[in-house]
Amino acid sequence: MSSFRFKRFAVEQDGAAMKVGTDGVLLGAWFSVRGDERRILDIGTGTGVIALMAAQRTPAESIVAVDIDRSSAECAAGNFRNSPWAGRLRAECAAVQDFDDGTFDLILSNPPYFVDSLLPDKAGRIVSRHTEMLSIRQLGESICRLLSPDGRCAVILPPQQMEELCASVPLHVVRRCSVRTVPGGPVKRVMAELSRVPSDMEVSELVIETDVRGRFSDEYRRLTCDFYLKF
Repeated sequence: MSSFRFKRFAVEQDGAAMKVGTDGVLLGAWFSVRGDERRILDIGTGTGVIALMAAQRTPAESIVAVDIDRSSAECAAGNFRNSPWAGRLRAECAAVQDFDDGTFDLILSNPPYFVDSLLPDKAGRIVSRHTEMLSIRQLGESICRLLSPDGRCAVILPPQQMEELCASVPLHVVRRCSVRTVPGGPVKRVMAELSRVPSDMEVSELVIETDVRGRFSDEYRRLTCDFYLKF
């Protein structure tokens, strides 16, 4: 499928190394909005879907999306031009390790280690770009370098990689959500929001499907209903 339509924007996927997947949509719908976000950075943007969701959800004046893959960056740029928020979005082909454009109030990332494998019929799909491109350590270093003094970052990763990231950065986990595909199933992803400023951690869990295969849970519907046409 070359085009993926959401309620307020569409995403063309031809040329992007990472297509629209559950991971990115979850993170784009889950990160907290304070309302004072002026600059947002999306690391490993792929089609640009997380940046577009951030444009829909926040008043940020500038949302910059970077991807080391040129065709992905070009794909995201085209999607930005065709969106209602074209003036606020910018895509760049760059390795975030070398990216230097000041600091950001909010950093978002669905790193390119695992293509969407949350839903059962897609389990086991292999990475499109490997950790040689952006290791967990490099991701953490880049976030710390580019994050403003009172900024936040939100990331989605498999549990082990999330533990590695949290252990590698001098940041505080202020929100954490464990994601399961089905009730009682293993945790497949963890979403975490990290800040330079400590606070009590908000802990939650999200189950995508009910006991009936293919039927989505109420909490998943509530989280994504502003975006998915089917909800």
